[in-house]
Amino acid sequence: MTRIVTELGDITEARVDAVVNAANSSLLGGGGVDGAIHRRGGPSILAACQELRDGDYRDGLPTGQAVATTAGDLPARWVIHTVGPVYATSEDRSDLLASAYRESLRVADELGARTVAFPAVSAGIYGWPVPDAARIAVTTVRDAGAQVEEARFVLFSDDVLHAFRDAAGA
Repeated sequence: MTRIVTELGDITEARVDAVVNAANSSLLGGGGVDGAIHRRGGPSILAACQELRDGDYRDGLPTGQAVATTAGDLPARWVIHTVGPVYATSEDRSDLLASAYRESLRVADELGARTVAFPAVSAGIYGWPVPDAARIAVTTVRDAGAQVEEARFVLFSDDVLHAFRDAAGA
């Protein structure tokens, strides 16, 4: 069973096997966690993402899917890029958010990663309400049946940390 840990911090400094990037579908960098990972990880991450775009992901990475690249200059071995859904009140996209976590864990298992650091996927500029994002993330990771030993939620603010701790304690 995967142990769930929550902590306040900078995901680009996480000493884990794999860091999950809350990417956009282009895989070519962006704002928030995505931009931070690309800046700190250096040009080899962007180069690896460009190779993916030149190959199987010409149209980008679909929402809810995940794919791995090198971690470049990050302390991790791999970056697992996943695309979370944009929150919408008119449509329930919870299954896509859960899929982003499940697929990230599937990729981690394929890589042999034992420790994985997650951000709060979709809870930033994609507008997902934090308590619901935390509930979906923790429940999905807990129920996934992955071989990953530790899923570490590395969160950027106290309110997000508290939401994830509440979800993990439930």
